[in-house]
Amino acid sequence: MAGFRTHITVSSALGIAYGGFAVQPVGFTTEAGVLAAGVTAVGGMLPDLDSDSGIPVREMFGLLAAVVPLMLVPRLMHAGVSREGILATLLFGYLFIRYFVANVFKQLTVHRGMYHSIPAMFIAGLCVYLAYPERGVRILLSAGVMVGFLSHLVLDEIYSVDWRGLKPKLKASAGSAVKFGSSSIAATGTCYLLLGGLIYLAYLDFKKNGGDLSWLEGFGTGRAPGG
Repeated sequence: MAGFRTHITVSSALGIAYGGFAVQPVGFTTEAGVLAAGVTAVGGMLPDLDSDSGIPVREMFGLLAAVVPLMLVPRLMHAGVSREGILATLLFGYLFIRYFVANVFKQLTVHRGMYHSIPAMFIAGLCVYLAYPERGVRILLSAGVMVGFLSHLVLDEIYSVDWRGLKPKLKASAGSAVKFGSSSIAATGTCYLLLGGLIYLAYLDFKKNGGDLSWLEGFGTGRAPGG
């Protein structure tokens, strides 16, 4: 399989291209483009959260523990939460993800299980979509994290082929990354239940905003979509 350094290099390159495309010609602000580049790069590392190795997993959960609460700040401000409440959310959000979620995730997942799958990619995208409030930017960010996530899965499949010799040979890991289900019925069912729940929440959020798609008019016009 591809190494951690390969994954971050590829997803970072994709992030730079994706962020640049978002700014020109699509029309997002430079700040949104830089943010999109960052989440795309991070998306390329997300599937390895189920890895048994220590340092990359600790680094990733440390990053998520810092970034995820920060993404909730605009929603908290919009809801009128006090400055102290926001700071408390940042603090407890970091501790909750860094220690509790990380430990639970480690206990419930196996490497190259359902977290290395297409449904997991959509779960990651929907989580970003629901966390960020601004309509146009949330689409940009959720698509970016899925682009990075997919790059990881594709790279793992490429590295699952032994290209030496005249006839390429499949390794034992072939087919374990770009997949829609695993040998575990419980893991597959849980993954799809979570995906279905997130789709429903995204639908409720869309209906709450009146099903307004007028922000799409900004795409490709030089105006920042969602602005």
